[in-house]
Amino acid sequence: MKNKKLSYVALIVFHALLALIIYIIPFLSKIYGLLVLAVGFSIVYRTKNKNNEVLFVSAYLVGIEVFLRMTGGNLNNEYVKFSVMFFMLCGMVYSNFSKSALIYLFFLMLLVPGILITASVAEIDIDVKKVLFFNLSGPFCLAICAIYMFDRKIEFETLQNILITIGLPIISTTVYLFLYTPSIKDVITGTQSNYATSGGFGPNQVSTILGFGMFIFFTQLVLYSKSKLELILNAGLLAFISYRGIVTFSRGGIITGAVMIVCLLLLLYYFSNAKGKIKLNIVFVLTGLLSLGIWTYSSLQTKGLIDKRYANKDAIGREKKDRLGGREQIMDAEIKLFQDNTVFGVGAGLSKSKRLEELGEEVASHNEITRLLAEHGLFGLFGFLVLCAVPFILYIKNKQHLYFFSFFMFWLLTINHAAMRTAAPAFVYALALLSVQVKIPDQAEKL
Repeated sequence: MKNKKLSYVALIVFHALLALIIYIIPFLSKIYGLLVLAVGFSIVYRTKNKNNEVLFVSAYLVGIEVFLRMTGGNLNNEYVKFSVMFFMLCGMVYSNFSKSALIYLFFLMLLVPGILITASVAEIDIDVKKVLFFNLSGPFCLAICAIYMFDRKIEFETLQNILITIGLPIISTTVYLFLYTPSIKDVITGTQSNYATSGGFGPNQVSTILGFGMFIFFTQLVLYSKSKLELILNAGLLAFISYRGIVTFSRGGIITGAVMIVCLLLLLYYFSNAKGKIKLNIVFVLTGLLSLGIWTYSSLQTKGLIDKRYANKDAIGREKKDRLGGREQIMDAEIKLFQDNTVFGVGAGLSKSKRLEELGEEVASHNEITRLLAEHGLFGLFGFLVLCAVPFILYIKNKQHLYFFSFFMFWLLTINHAAMRTAAPAFVYALALLSVQVKIPDQAEKL
């Protein structure tokens, strides 16, 4: 047990130091990005995926993606998605998969008409290959992850270890953000999303992964803190990650993280006995107090501007007309495209150029749902319904998946504000499909 605690602390320290080293020597980010892939493949090849090693390697890639992108460690923007797909395919070769999972192959087939429309485009200014890769890498990553994880049996503790594997590089991301912008007060001037507090990278993607980090270390704090050291450490990480996520001024990821935590607490409360519910009431109060403390500190550091941001006001307190940072216009334009091209859509990846006529500029979609409708028409609608229905069908058979609603909501909310720019929503969606076996009779008793 002591060795296990020591290794957990050691891993946290290593990933904090990793951020420091790469901040000082940025070029090492590229080397580390390649090293993760090489070491991951070596582990999977050596073990033949006997213990679902591909899940751990993929989880680490998902956790480190934003860190690599903000430090220039990615070979390209789709590097992690394609790496995750590669490891999932390796897992299928070594460990097979459920035939029922081929429903996700059907989902991919529904995208084919839109792909064919795009492939037939003869416009000189459109790079068809680039357009397809950018817009389809997310759905393909989701489908391949889903096929591997569909109804795959796994113990709850193993699932938690997968979450920790995602969470460790999120620590690196958070420490790097602190090194990049140690003083928040010096760079906050308004209520818009802030690149300076996001490591110079997209605030939307940064807040998304930090929001997921909030959930990971909340679960560690509530369910797996077995000593005072772990209690303090996990509480500190939760507070640190939450604070840095809030001050990105990108609301989507933080709200998503909070929703995930609420989903977990409600599910634990529902399944707990009377004694467990009493303990959970204490957890509710302590969580509220910790949240209040984090928010108060964030408000002080931003001179109250973060309060205005979440109240949808500008720096001088005026109510903003739009609530989604201009995304309403893009969504409205995509819905109009769907209405005009109901059956087949305008073609995979072509909604961006088509919106040029509507908005006067090419703007990338932030909403995967309206993008599916605009680009794939009714085929996209059917595909989305498949993605929504299948996880719940599996959950009905396996109520022991305590993180099911949290994972599903992460996917659903993330694709609404950040599309599928990163591999996280695809991978986390697939985690909701796992057949989780809880060995502990009453998990709430461990609170």
